Amino acid sequence: MASQSTYEFYKNELTRIPPLRAVAETLLMDKRVREVSAAEAYELARAQWDVQETDLEIYPPAARRLELPRGAKVLNHCQGRIVGRTAEARRFFNRLTPSDRSKVLGDLREAVSDLQKRPLIKAVGVVGLDKDLMIKATIIATEDDAMNVFNWLANFTPYAELAEAYEKSHPLPVQDIIVIGDNDWRNEDPFYHNHGGPQLALVDEQANVIFNFGMRYFGERKKGTLTLAWTSGIRVGMAACHGGIKEFDFSNCEDEAAQQLGHRSIAFFGLSGTGKSSHTNAHDNAGTLPDGFHKVVLHDDAFQIDIENKVCRAWEPTLFDKTDSRPLGHQDWTYVIAVMNHMQMDVGGHNLPVGMDLRNANGRALMDRDLLGAYVNRCAFPATMCWLSKDTTLPPIMRYTDPDLAVAMGAALMTVRNQAENVSEKEMGRLVFIPFANPFRVYELWRDVRAFSKVFESGATGYCFNSAGFWRSSDKDLTDIPLKTSLTLQTAVLMDRLEWVDWDLLPGAQIPARDSVEELLPGFYAKYDPAHVQNREAYLALFRERMRRRREYLLSTDLAEKPDLLERMARTMAM
Repeated sequence: MASQSTYEFYKNELTRIPPLRAVAETLLMDKRVREVSAAEAYELARAQWDVQETDLEIYPPAARRLELPRGAKVLNHCQGRIVGRTAEARRFFNRLTPSDRSKVLGDLREAVSDLQKRPLIKAVGVVGLDKDLMIKATIIATEDDAMNVFNWLANFTPYAELAEAYEKSHPLPVQDIIVIGDNDWRNEDPFYHNHGGPQLALVDEQANVIFNFGMRYFGERKKGTLTLAWTSGIRVGMAACHGGIKEFDFSNCEDEAAQQLGHRSIAFFGLSGTGKSSHTNAHDNAGTLPDGFHKVVLHDDAFQIDIENKVCRAWEPTLFDKTDSRPLGHQDWTYVIAVMNHMQMDVGGHNLPVGMDLRNANGRALMDRDLLGAYVNRCAFPATMCWLSKDTTLPPIMRYTDPDLAVAMGAALMTVRNQAENVSEKEMGRLVFIPFANPFRVYELWRDVRAFSKVFESGATGYCFNSAGFWRSSDKDLTDIPLKTSLTLQTAVLMDRLEWVDWDLLPGAQIPARDSVEELLPGFYAKYDPAHVQNREAYLALFRERMRRRREYLLSTDLAEKPDLLERMARTMAM
């Protein structure tokens, strides 16, 4: 087996079982909690008060995988005020003071007692698709939260589907995952977060347990499960990646120079809205790739880098994508399994979900990976690592020649809040630090820094793409960086078409040489040359200020626990 049950993991010393694990395991063993299949959860969800059935057929191969009846229709799960993730609702049990832990444990036991007054269901799945990285997981919910249970099974994999592979998979020194949800939890205690409603995501990453209370949005169950999976990977020495990765084979291209490139892999790290999925899933990079290439995608949102064996492994067989850029008739609707927070409309006599964020922001759909074309469950070690930043003082693309700078810029990645998150209007669009674009990290930052340092030491090259727009005359007056420009630059990186020159403003970084980039993108330097921006003194001041802020951020983190590692990172940003 891959992961271990509570008894298997703790059997040599049962007193080590953490209290949150004990509470979760006890509920899991309640014989009144009925186990359901994906098909049973789907039928319960059809009758759920906040779920509506559409006339759009679930992608047939996905329906067969989930053992749904032929012609099963897509269900639309709609919420009220909160239609995104609420990071501020997280409480990390192991970081609480002893008195707060005692309080939270009492509140938790009371919440679970209240939960047991209602009919409960559970489902068992497998997180991970490669035989060498599989974790058994169980989700528990109320019967009237069956939609989240169905979506969870669709997003990961029902246990029965992978049972044989799982039983043969590599043993891991981690526990099975347990996820418990109660949408109707109410608690007005100011100790817990209350923006749009009381919410609590109580996490014990060491025990592989998470409780989602007062949280209807499916993204909480998905990312909560992934948080524990990513952390499990960190515990066994891998790098956790909130990003997308794809692998190219150029050996069958007509162009002889392209043939010589052989296999190339490239990974992208960014929050929603930074271009992570666009970069990963682009069919042919806006027509810039040579004829005859072959591409496979591992995933566009979550994977793990096995540094020792130099491979990457996928966690999920589906995509959880925004539909704001997918109008009616878009080909991607073919691959839909379920939708959340969508408008519905009569279209020629058919009751259809409509994207474009018409009902609310952050409309989402679960889609089958077939949308990607060719895909794999494991792929090559990433030769190219790309941070997707929202810093307007950075050019459209940079290359890092100093691996420590590459890691430091990833650890202090500047990006902005977006509508995938439940934050105040004041927070929306604010420039923030999200290390390695992973807002779901629940362990010390130095562990990520150490892991990614090993990735670069093992041969990866770092790049940064700016997707916010580049300074024209101020931080508000920007030159747009179209997606096609970024995709053209991605192809240029993959095919070694760019020459590079050292960037005088940031030692250890390079920007494209004028002639090489102008050949691909005429007029590039007129738009994006940091040496010739308007109001250059103000530009330089802001650039230096942001580098200073990055350095101060790193100095303020738990990297201080690893002075040598901190010094390596901080020295790269001394202005």
